[in-house]
Amino acid sequence: MQQLKWIGGAVAGVAMMLAGSSAYAVTIGFSQVGDEGDWRPAFSKDMQEEAKKEGIDLKFADAQGKEEEQLKAVRAFIAQKVDAIIIAPVVVTGWDQVLKEAKAAKIPVFLADRDVDTADKSLFVTRISADFNLEGRLISNFPNMKIIKTQSGDFTTEGGKKVMEAFIKATDNLKDVCASFAHNDNMQLGAIQAMKEAGLKPGKDVLMVSVDYVPAMKAALSGGDANASVELRSAIGKYIYPVVTDYLKSPKDLPKWIVIPSDLHTAATPGG
Repeated sequence: MQQLKWIGGAVAGVAMMLAGSSAYAVTIGFSQVGDEGDWRPAFSKDMQEEAKKEGIDLKFADAQGKEEEQLKAVRAFIAQKVDAIIIAPVVVTGWDQVLKEAKAAKIPVFLADRDVDTADKSLFVTRISADFNLEGRLISNFPNMKIIKTQSGDFTTEGGKKVMEAFIKATDNLKDVCASFAHNDNMQLGAIQAMKEAGLKPGKDVLMVSVDYVPAMKAALSGGDANASVELRSAIGKYIYPVVTDYLKSPKDLPKWIVIPSDLHTAATPGG
């Protein structure tokens, strides 16, 4: 059997459930990773707009991709005595101390999007995100597939373009490569640019699969330059805030992971 070869790395999300709730006047501190790509700013905007709808006083802090800035922001929220803190972590490690400080101040912490690596799961209430691990599990169902190269494009179009340019040179114009997987659409859009400049036909010569389903990727799917995108919803404030406000009204043990729905979009059904 022919061995499939992939260029790619990382994981994405699919689907389950969550219930909604009513508005509750509270002050919430939200520490965001930064504004890389198209998805992250859309996520920040949604969190801010949804907070207004719900009557939530949102204290927003952009960590600009820096762990130290995020820790500083969380400590500022603690000092401000907010009712709850939501963190979209820059990195998964190094959180124990600041989470202990929040717990000592009796401020519940919720994780959005990414997880944190801590042995003491009582330091946060729950994580609310898509199932980023599902895609990795699906890939593992195909033992004949081989990932031959993987490299970070820093979640940007420019970064994805540079990575693909390097891959093209290293593989003799992607010879024997059947697919490219990118952890976000922006990197894949950059990869598409690089392939076109090299005289290749993305979506035809090589299958193009990525994550986020941003507007530019919808166009790429419709135009045949990409084959599939796993939708990582940016409008997720409506899933996150009800969990936080319900907990503040009536604290109780929650599952450590609440999964937000997601969908797979293909070139055949770019809007479906």
